[in-house]
Amino acid sequence: MSSFAPSAITSGPSKTSATNDMTSRAIPAGSVPPIAARTADPLGQSELNMPIALRRRLPRLATSSFLVAGDIASYLVAYFTLLSFLPSGSESTVLERAFTLAALAAIVLYASAGLYPGYRLHDHEHLRRRTMAAVKVAVLAAFGAIILPEGERLLLAIIGFLGLGLVVQPFMHWFARGLCWRLGIWGERAVIIGGRNLLPTLMAHFKDHWQYGIRPEPFSPETSEASPDGGPSIALIAGDAGSLVPDLAAMRGKFAEVILLSDTPSLKISGLRPADVGGEIGIRLTTGGSSVNTDLVRRILDLAIAIPAAIVVAPFIAVAAAAIYAIDPGPVFFRHAREGLSGKPVHVLKLRTMYRDAEQRLEALFRENPAMRAEWLAHFKLKDDPRVLPVIGHLLRTSSFDELPQLANIIAGEMAIVGPRPFPEYHLLAMDGEFRNKRRSVTPGLTGLWQISERSNADIELQQQLDEFYIDNRSLWFDCQILLSTIPAVFKRRGAY
Repeated sequence: MSSFAPSAITSGPSKTSATNDMTSRAIPAGSVPPIAARTADPLGQSELNMPIALRRRLPRLATSSFLVAGDIASYLVAYFTLLSFLPSGSESTVLERAFTLAALAAIVLYASAGLYPGYRLHDHEHLRRRTMAAVKVAVLAAFGAIILPEGERLLLAIIGFLGLGLVVQPFMHWFARGLCWRLGIWGERAVIIGGRNLLPTLMAHFKDHWQYGIRPEPFSPETSEASPDGGPSIALIAGDAGSLVPDLAAMRGKFAEVILLSDTPSLKISGLRPADVGGEIGIRLTTGGSSVNTDLVRRILDLAIAIPAAIVVAPFIAVAAAAIYAIDPGPVFFRHAREGLSGKPVHVLKLRTMYRDAEQRLEALFRENPAMRAEWLAHFKLKDDPRVLPVIGHLLRTSSFDELPQLANIIAGEMAIVGPRPFPEYHLLAMDGEFRNKRRSVTPGLTGLWQISERSNADIELQQQLDEFYIDNRSLWFDCQILLSTIPAVFKRRGAY
């Protein structure tokens, strides 16, 4: 699912003259500057547009080539990993040819799905499109296996090859994308059109999140004329949609693509939920609810993950519990009532990482240090918290290992693997009532969008935006992406304390 909703897309830059008469008028906050349509001899301008279009396409072609090379490298890694399990002789030759055809078919499907270069797509949308392409190839392989003799062995080998390639591809894609960014060829120039109060925030957002493939520039009437390559071909519009009507036709003539910005995970813009408009009459505004079938699939996946995980981590939890008891004798587990689905209380289970008299220590700290109190009111966490047990307490908190006993809450159906974190009452009181009602509409989770992005670095406002974005755009693919991103986020330990 894209983070944006395309409002108007044309086949290319308009064949119009280089003159652009801009009417001068004040731009109120949240509105769009006027753009006058350009009219001139189209034949005279076509000769100038050809090299400009070519220059614009070259970086995109180069970036796509790097990404294709990364996917080819992923399948080579998958092949050499499976090499020791493959038979020798003529059967091995047949398998190698089948792997080659499967990899080629997958790459063709990736290209048809718009993944080269895949600008302006969220990571979970990349995951969905890649997985669907791999499934289509596996289905084709299944039909082939029915026809060929001993096709069952061939089918299993191809599924293993495609599955392993799908696991390796995110790492190769990350490497190829980073290389393109360092070479200066990643992304497309885009002019940001919006109110002055929002423009600096949008510029900073897209520079920090360069993975979207947006190279932002502030709007200027002379941008395209002053630039040798014709200027930005994309316009990103943020603001009052009602102010767009008079200038929308002129924008379509000036830019190859006009995009109405919707909300991003950490930036509230318009409140529009992203949607694929293909075949529909407009952009859908939905409540973000889920169907009964989706909830059932989520529950099955939660149990499929939580039960084996609980068995694996049980010995490690026992060792951590013994270390806690050795430092501060007493209960090693901590149960705290949190708000769950439909407002029902959930007794969240955690390994105790603080002294038993933690509340008294916190009150004494606030009396002696007002700065600590201010930090607490902003984040409801302290970087240098005197309540935390030495060594074992910090280790459990930075690794998030203290949260693993909540696998029992997941098995009991009180929590999910992915969802907004269940907050204490004092934390929720800092949020508005409307947002709390939205939070009650979904099951709280062990991990979520907040945990893989900002963790404890996020203040109350950003925590609310991240949770609200997740709830409004909730899907199985989004959950899968969050789950896959949780492991590297835990190892980075950024914002964990």
